Amino acid sequence: MKSRSSAVAWTIFVSLALLPATGFAQKATYAKDIEPLWKAKCIACHGAAAPLIEEFDKNKEKYTKEMKGPRMDSYKLLVDFVNGGDAGAIMRRLDDGKSTKDGKPGNMHQFLGAGDEERKKNLQTFKAWVGNWTLKRKAELTAEERKGFLIAEK
Repeated sequence: MKSRSSAVAWTIFVSLALLPATGFAQKATYAKDIEPLWKAKCIACHGAAAPLIEEFDKNKEKYTKEMKGPRMDSYKLLVDFVNGGDAGAIMRRLDDGKSTKDGKPGNMHQFLGAGDEERKKNLQTFKAWVGNWTLKRKAELTAEERKGFLIAEK
């Protein structure tokens, strides 16, 4: 009986050890994971001094020359670029290009870090937060795909 219990315990231990770490990982949240990353890498161009998207769209050239993108310095504003009026925009811009036909990274991917490893780590943080990482635009997204967005605030 003792050897059977030991075998069962050992089997459970090994099974748990072999499960992907993501199954037990804490859920990525805006407050814990994205906001600090955003402040470190993105706030200079997308902070309080940046225009809201409606204003940015009126004069993209001017704001781009000023090194300002659309304002995204709050949970509510950033989520709009995941699953709101500009759904998918954040994913297209931060993507590494590995799942695109041309292999080109998004225009903001370079700002995720100083080197490849830092960019890869920070992209994974964004992907964990978003959940359903898709490069589709708002009009292309299905209701089912939208349900896959995690984007937890806290």
